[in-house]
Amino acid sequence: MAKILFEKEISSKIPLPVCIINSKGKVVSANEHIGDVFIYDGIEDADFFALTGIKTSDLYSKVDEGTHFFLERNGKQFKLIISRESGEEDANLLVFFYDITNFENLKDRYNDERVCVLRIVIDNYDEFEASTLPEMRMRITAAADSVIRQWAAKNEGSINKLNNSQYVMYCQYSHLENIIENKFGILDEIRQIETEADFPMSLSIGVGVGGKNLITTEEYSRAAMDLARGRGGDQAVIKRVSKIEYYGGKMQTVEKGNKGKSRVIAHALKQLIEQSKKVIIMGHVHPDMDCFGSALGIHRLCAMCGRTAYILLDEVIGSLQEIYEQAKESDNYIFVNNKKAESLADEDTLLIIVDTHRPSYVENRNLLTMTERIVVIDHHRKAEDYVENPILSYIESYASSTAELVSEILQYAAPKKTLIKLEAEALLAGMTIDTNRFAVKTGVRTFEAAAWLRRSGADTAEVKRFFQTDLEAFKIRAKCIAAADFHEKGVATSICEGCNEDAQVVNSQVADELLTIKDIKASFVAGRTSQGKTVISARSLGEINVQVIMEKLGGGGHLTTAGAQVDGSPEEVIEKVLELLK
Repeated sequence: MAKILFEKEISSKIPLPVCIINSKGKVVSANEHIGDVFIYDGIEDADFFALTGIKTSDLYSKVDEGTHFFLERNGKQFKLIISRESGEEDANLLVFFYDITNFENLKDRYNDERVCVLRIVIDNYDEFEASTLPEMRMRITAAADSVIRQWAAKNEGSINKLNNSQYVMYCQYSHLENIIENKFGILDEIRQIETEADFPMSLSIGVGVGGKNLITTEEYSRAAMDLARGRGGDQAVIKRVSKIEYYGGKMQTVEKGNKGKSRVIAHALKQLIEQSKKVIIMGHVHPDMDCFGSALGIHRLCAMCGRTAYILLDEVIGSLQEIYEQAKESDNYIFVNNKKAESLADEDTLLIIVDTHRPSYVENRNLLTMTERIVVIDHHRKAEDYVENPILSYIESYASSTAELVSEILQYAAPKKTLIKLEAEALLAGMTIDTNRFAVKTGVRTFEAAAWLRRSGADTAEVKRFFQTDLEAFKIRAKCIAAADFHEKGVATSICEGCNEDAQVVNSQVADELLTIKDIKASFVAGRTSQGKTVISARSLGEINVQVIMEKLGGGGHLTTAGAQVDGSPEEVIEKVLELLK
């Protein structure tokens, strides 16, 4: 009794709300300020868990760790500072309630008033200039300018027009939250503007948030804009300190009609090769036909420049086996494994990466640190992790395949009929499989590149033979199609049983076949490779962005064609996809 009276006397002299609880979680005593926390009269003998939702065992663990709880009660926010009454393990605990309401309000106000930088670009302005009459172009750009300025005014943003197609906008974070909540509705508004062109207008928005100063925040917005444009435009990308978010991306990338950039890249690449003593050509792990064909095409460019080039190919499986054997028997190419490539690489080596731009996907990541002379050629939409600071980067998401980009480079960098028959067929095969036999993501430039390869000696019958699978793979594909499941919103999924060395090809073929079924808008097919790795192929008719879904699984691709290589069983992967679709 004397002890309780002493505790009450001590607590009454403390100018903060405080209570003492015993090891059973009962309130032994509390001072008069406790009313600032709880609206109840007389909380003595009450259960602390019932009052706060905090377990007694958690309180004891927090006092040992030296950390704190936070509690919101009676319209205020409190930080709970906990102390033992004595050194005994089951000693009573003193719980001090430190009012941090003003501090939290100030923090919220600071966060709400942080300046965000939004860079806005009309994606296809150059294409509109080339395909519309001046009067129509003025009307369209005026309509776009009006939509952008009204959107900025609605969100209390300060906006400046940098040139005919670019804007920069500054707004407070509280308004950016409203923009995010509306999922950047301006992307849809711009797309609805009527144009005389055969493609709609679209925007790319790069948002910088949370930099330590305005300069850093502006750098974030530039990085976000690079990602948005590199992923095909028609989307908003938000870059925070260590997080990137994507919104939009509903429209197919518009093909660039002007080949000027291809010509510039071709001459720059040729010059880099001529300045190098050694060249290593590297693709992604588990290379496909597009990757292999592009590597052969770049190898031909190196040979034409009189430079020795090495193609890094550590393992060849499945459908590449036949074309690889032909290339090896020809003695025109030098194939090396990872160990040999690392022994060859030095600071002056030119490393050319084809069909990927992600460090996590390349055949050998160590090579990225062994030389600073790196070239990237890829057609995939730009991902968060990408090879930083290459001396030459050619990432064009409008292209059907890397083979298309390499074919254009060769047209400008090499004299006529430089390619041998096998190289032309390998490039055409890569283009064929990435376009599902010229059915998806195929533009005028795709056909022009294919025609050039045909003139260079590519035999379409031979190309078709590269895609042949054995009878067992055909049976697996047929069984996989028959076992497909159909879900709401036009989604089809299937799982290929067992392990198959041609799993990537089989999955993509099944996914393509499922899209031919009426009312199916997207398909996802998973299976295991002969190494036990789960691979998934995703296809869409455009309404569902399969690239975004595959990115969440660690993969990537395009709006209508994507894939991933993941850990876990095929069943688990399909279940995860269905969760993401919801």
